[in-house]
Amino acid sequence: MSFIRKVKRKGRVYLAEVENRRINGKVVQRHIRYVGREADGKTILATSLSEAEVEQVKLYGPLLVLHHLAKKIHLPDQLGPYSQEILSLVYAHCLDYRSLNHMPQWFERTDLSFLLDLDGLTEKRLLGALDYLEGLDAEAWQQQMFESVCRQYRLRPAGVVYDVTNTYLYGSSCSLGKLGKDKEGVKGRPLIQIGLAVTQEEGLPLFHKVFDGNVHDSRTLRDLVTQFGNYRLGPGLFIYDRGIVSKRNLKDIKDLGWDTLCGVPLNPALKKFWRPWADPKRMLQFPNRVPVGSGIFYTVLRPYEIDGVRGKLALCLNQRRQGNARESRRSEIVYAQKLLAEGKAIKPGLRPFFDAQGRLRADQLTAAEQFDGYSCIFCTRQVPPQQMLPLYFDKDLIEKAFRSLKGITQLRPVRHWLAERVRAHVFLCYLAYLLLSLLRYHLRNTEFTAEKALIELSTMYKVYLRDSQHRFHLSRTVALTKNQELILKAIDKSLLKT
Repeated sequence: MSFIRKVKRKGRVYLAEVENRRINGKVVQRHIRYVGREADGKTILATSLSEAEVEQVKLYGPLLVLHHLAKKIHLPDQLGPYSQEILSLVYAHCLDYRSLNHMPQWFERTDLSFLLDLDGLTEKRLLGALDYLEGLDAEAWQQQMFESVCRQYRLRPAGVVYDVTNTYLYGSSCSLGKLGKDKEGVKGRPLIQIGLAVTQEEGLPLFHKVFDGNVHDSRTLRDLVTQFGNYRLGPGLFIYDRGIVSKRNLKDIKDLGWDTLCGVPLNPALKKFWRPWADPKRMLQFPNRVPVGSGIFYTVLRPYEIDGVRGKLALCLNQRRQGNARESRRSEIVYAQKLLAEGKAIKPGLRPFFDAQGRLRADQLTAAEQFDGYSCIFCTRQVPPQQMLPLYFDKDLIEKAFRSLKGITQLRPVRHWLAERVRAHVFLCYLAYLLLSLLRYHLRNTEFTAEKALIELSTMYKVYLRDSQHRFHLSRTVALTKNQELILKAIDKSLLKT
């Protein structure tokens, strides 16, 4: 059987079709013909191959990038005997994941065989990979991986953003699934909670954990503080939302030597504390003006203490949110007035705005509108509002992380029924997000997001050619577009030669 080898002649590299023959007990290589040459790392076919047939066209570009990033952080070495199967699932979650039983067909459309050893891939092997993944010590593994990434990229995180999301399950047999408050409004399906921490600057994941669907957000952080304390990180700023704040969480984070920046619900006690200041004449002063992204907040700070933890409490007013909240409520009241006039029932939450005769109670409406558009932030670090507010309200890294988990990496919905498989599925999504966050980090000085880069690279195919007359095979990568070259160069210039 013939094959292609490189032949150097006078500083040039030619491609020749050759075959091995045994003559007098020795293997001798017989030259058949030249088929092309190499120039600038690219293959140039000879005109004699103009009749070559296209045998296969495989997806290559996005897989090349994801595999390069995985190898850069030594991910294949960390995933044990099922590393090839796990990586194939991770790449699929980044690109076009549907379900395990569709994986062999998806595999056939890609050039994964060039990157991974997946001969004879079966659904049984993929399920075995999930079971192996669930059996890992997730806490220790994630810490080791995060520390490895920080060493590889020379990162020293000084801030962490933590948040909780939920997603729903199909079926009702999973012990993790519990009825709770779905943040996306899907009713009647069991939920799981997922806590995720990412670095403030780069959005790289530190850790994640799966909880039952009815666990309160603040309880998730309480369970993870000990795990976070094992990370070798210097003192920094821990940022989280108002639904996660609790007295214990504040104390636990303080005991780790970290500062807290968190939202605080405007409960009756805080409304009483802030009522003298919740006056537009006092709030809407120019020195109180703080731009945050495309919005404007007006803010005042006051010293405050929460169960022995001292800091500054910030009252923040956003007039756009204030107007939206008031118009939304008033629209509901107008509709409620129409229903009452027709003798129909109204929402229980709107009843306090009407007296027994169905007339609007202006005093109740005024009281309800007093804190529209206001929010409250607590910070234990001495920082001015111009720094505090962007740090808290620009938590888009964690929101992008959840969008990646639920969108790009196909976290939702979860079709597994066994609790162990559900955890493994979420772990795959975490690994996929890890690669996406690394891709975003490499692209930080370009105009491309990670998702747009993968879409741009999706037309980077590898074409397999076959010469029907001489029976040899050759592969070529299609010519790169300018954008594809920019993306590959931002990740690693060596990828331009693959």
